[in-house]
Amino acid sequence: MKRLLKTTVIAAMLAGGAVAIAQPGTYTGPTTKAAAPAGYTGPSSVPTITAKELLANGKDDQHARLKGKITSHKGGENYEFTDQSGKITVEIDDEDFPAGVTIDHNTLVELTGEFDKETFGESTFDVEHVKVVSK
Repeated sequence: MKRLLKTTVIAAMLAGGAVAIAQPGTYTGPTTKAAAPAGYTGPSSVPTITAKELLANGKDDQHARLKGKITSHKGGENYEFTDQSGKITVEIDDEDFPAGVTIDHNTLVELTGEFDKETFGESTFDVEHVKVVSK
């Protein structure tokens, strides 16, 4: 009986823990292929830069912020980000989307992350935080 009680308590704790896990937000806009925890929200010394300026003058591992829209899912963690200056491929892990928030191609977002400059091939922006500016 004692063993059954222990097993039942452990099973209940595991089931309760699974329910408590929050589902990350998702991107629901257009895709070019046949698919976050709360943090600091105050001022930042990381500069806001345009996609065009980052691609033209950005340094590898440079921290930056981009403000615009995620306009397409390219597959996996890769998305197309568009601002008034142009487009850049951004890499966003599922857990970096705000929990419980749906983002589509019309949602204005601010992305904070690090530029991955490539000598050969496509340079990308590795996103560490997604903030919804307006829906």
